[in-house]
Amino acid sequence: MQQIQFLVPEAYDGVSVRGFLRGPCRVSARLLATCKRLPGGITVAGAARIATDHLHAGEILTLRLPVEQDTLPISPNGAPPLDVLYADDAMVAVNKPAGMILYARAGQLTGTLRDVALDYFRAHQEPLVFHPLYRLDRDTTGVVLLARDRYAASAVPETVQKVYGAVCEGTFSGSGTITKPIGPEPGSKVRQCVRADGRPAITHWRALASARGHTLVVCRLETGRTHQIRVHMASCGHPLAGDDFYGGSREWIARQALHCGWAAFHSPDAGPVTVEVPLPEDFQKLLALLRLPTPHFQTEAQRWQTEDKA
Repeated sequence: MQQIQFLVPEAYDGVSVRGFLRGPCRVSARLLATCKRLPGGITVAGAARIATDHLHAGEILTLRLPVEQDTLPISPNGAPPLDVLYADDAMVAVNKPAGMILYARAGQLTGTLRDVALDYFRAHQEPLVFHPLYRLDRDTTGVVLLARDRYAASAVPETVQKVYGAVCEGTFSGSGTITKPIGPEPGSKVRQCVRADGRPAITHWRALASARGHTLVVCRLETGRTHQIRVHMASCGHPLAGDDFYGGSREWIARQALHCGWAAFHSPDAGPVTVEVPLPEDFQKLLALLRLPTPHFQTEAQRWQTEDKA
């Protein structure tokens, strides 16, 4: 059984076990409840502790994680092999291609990201665990972060930052923030739309260049709603190239021109990590046809970080 240890700092002297684990340790309520039920799930110096016990500075609290093993069938079925961008004992960053969904569903039962990830883990004799921290649409490409255990799955998400590249129809410049709420479109099981009673959604965008009736933008999300960038840009009259689902044209590219090109996160194993992945071939071809430059995601991420500190 895996265990994780946390040193109680001076600032948390006298804090309850629950407050310490749910606060600076970023343990989810669900994982905490699971560990409480395990024999020896929460201990200090080998002695069992309960959530209401108080801790002292300098103590080492040990959290024992439940054993995990994905027991569902693995069916890569000719899918491309897993493209691993980064890996440590807590996290894996992979490059998702277009046409791949994360989990099996009607219309695609095999060759999912789960399938190829677990097939990779099995071949490398690693635990068969699949915890994606967020989802990318079937035809959106780029970085997907996978946690290797339930602690990383609960602790890492709030540290994640991502920068996307997109090509939108229309010519515009500048930067801005879209704060329109998003919810299901009435009468559709899949489409989303801007609606007053939707869930809050925040998208920051910056236009990099325009040519031939299209604009290259980079986007940063504060929320993770379904189809968020696609819906927000379409609501401004600038649907993504190739995104005929939300009003875009497939004249230049056969899928939505959207790519998660950069991600940063804090790994419980390695600390701060950044990952960047180049645009796929079809996206690069689109930029060449439209005479638009190639974005540098790391540079754009640093610009936003500088602006946030200002």
